[in-house]
Amino acid sequence: MKIIKSLVLGSAAALVAMSGAQAADLPVKAKAVEYVRICSLYGAGFYYIPGTDTCVKIGGYLRAEVNIHGGNGNAPYWSGDGGVNTRYENQYSDLSRFALTIDTRTATEYGVVRTFGQADFSFGTQGYGGGLSNSNVTTGNVLTGNTQNNYAGNGVLGVEYAFVQFAGFTFGKSASAFTTPWQGYPGNNTSYLVGGYDTITGINNVQYTAQFGNGVSASIGIDDSSASDYNRTQIVNAAVAGAASAPANTIVPSSANTASCALAMYGAASSNCTNLGTAYGGTQLPDLVANVRIDQAWGVFQVSGALHDVDPGYWSTANTLTNGNFLGGQAQTNAQNLGHPDSKVGGAVNVALQIKNLPTGVGDDFKIEGSWSLGASKYVLGTSAPLGGSFYMFGDGPTGSAGKLAIGAISDGVYSGGPGNSGVGGTQVQLTQGLGIRGAFNHNWSPEWSSSLFGGAAQLSYNNTSKAIWCASYVASGTTLTPGSTCNPGFTMSEIGLTTRWTPVKNLTFSSEVLYAYLHTDMSGGAIGTSSSAFPVQSGTAASPYIFGDKGTVSVNFRAQRNF
Repeated sequence: MKIIKSLVLGSAAALVAMSGAQAADLPVKAKAVEYVRICSLYGAGFYYIPGTDTCVKIGGYLRAEVNIHGGNGNAPYWSGDGGVNTRYENQYSDLSRFALTIDTRTATEYGVVRTFGQADFSFGTQGYGGGLSNSNVTTGNVLTGNTQNNYAGNGVLGVEYAFVQFAGFTFGKSASAFTTPWQGYPGNNTSYLVGGYDTITGINNVQYTAQFGNGVSASIGIDDSSASDYNRTQIVNAAVAGAASAPANTIVPSSANTASCALAMYGAASSNCTNLGTAYGGTQLPDLVANVRIDQAWGVFQVSGALHDVDPGYWSTANTLTNGNFLGGQAQTNAQNLGHPDSKVGGAVNVALQIKNLPTGVGDDFKIEGSWSLGASKYVLGTSAPLGGSFYMFGDGPTGSAGKLAIGAISDGVYSGGPGNSGVGGTQVQLTQGLGIRGAFNHNWSPEWSSSLFGGAAQLSYNNTSKAIWCASYVASGTTLTPGSTCNPGFTMSEIGLTTRWTPVKNLTFSSEVLYAYLHTDMSGGAIGTSSSAFPVQSGTAASPYIFGDKGTVSVNFRAQRNF
């Protein structure tokens, strides 16, 4: 019996050993590779890049919109062919845009290293938006409609942001430290809300932000001052054409085009007008900007400031803007020998407030900001798009008149004449002063419906010296003011609008916006000029005066946007 038991146990042990050996020879199943691994360090939507410790988030939006009696981005018809209402301006415009954003973050011993980029692929149509096109020569831009590559398969690629952040520093194309957290959008769709500053499409800069805890921070930075879309408007070299005090080398416009020169400082110059326009020199210094911000559960409070170098060219009028081309094709002969006006330091201040958790409803808030500028008018005029040399709007006027004319000159400063031109002393740059205010009340009717009532206003004013030399050029360029008229290039642009949104599902919003823009001009009386691009006769006769007065325009925007 013992012999049999031993044989059975021995056989069992042998089988177990053999089974173990065979099992050891079988291949072991490898652990599954995580191709997509969620990164929870920086919020929803981040994933680890395979094989790295860097997290990435891909996002963006797709937008389709149509604007009635306005340009893309619900731009009011406050200048160009829209301001004159010529048949070259489209009465509606449309835009489709695909924006792609890439956000990467990596934790290091120095803190998080972040890179961010946004590219916009746009395709749209818009009417001719340059100088007045009802002149005696119809340009190629008019014939093509000046569209944004309005041909099948074409489009426009734009880079909004491209920056890296490390240890509190930001390098690249990002929002200015001067702007508010909501930029130029306290509650609106329009990209043209005046009353503050806006770098929503980014500006090249270097800045440093210090966090002090409890939501208190401070930032300081330097911004590219040569970006005309943001930090420059124009310096007006108001050399008087044909007047006794004119520099010896002033180029007087031909008699056939004198009236066209009357609005040269408004971006409406003809090819034969060279005595007016932007006289900025090259950039010498970047804009220095800073802010102090408090972010709390109740809202946001911020104070920001900027210093801007107002650097003119030469006393010579050869460095003026003509027909959209710097120097106007005129030689700079002896320009440097004639000297130049002194550079001046301008600047701006902004105070902003956001109040959250209003008793009117969940998620409601109120935003408001006020700005002041001196020699830095873009800081109160807002918009991340060029504004041109002026606001100018035409319309029907009183019986017997040629029509109504509302104008307002946009500039950072004005100067005239100069030593060495003809022995006549020059007038140094006179800085233009600006005031601005804008804000919005945002209300949620339900989780799907919301509305925003918003508005803004910006005012530019000129001192007595600026008025004198500006008006002398205005008259000498072919304009006759009627008796009793007051010449003052200052103005106030005001806007008010209502936006309504419907969000049927998360991240998909349909919205509509009605915007009213109103130009109050400081000019009074009337003006007569030869029928031209500067004075398009709409009623009366060519000899009838235009009556200076205020004018408004209404635009409507419809938009569908899907965020992801």
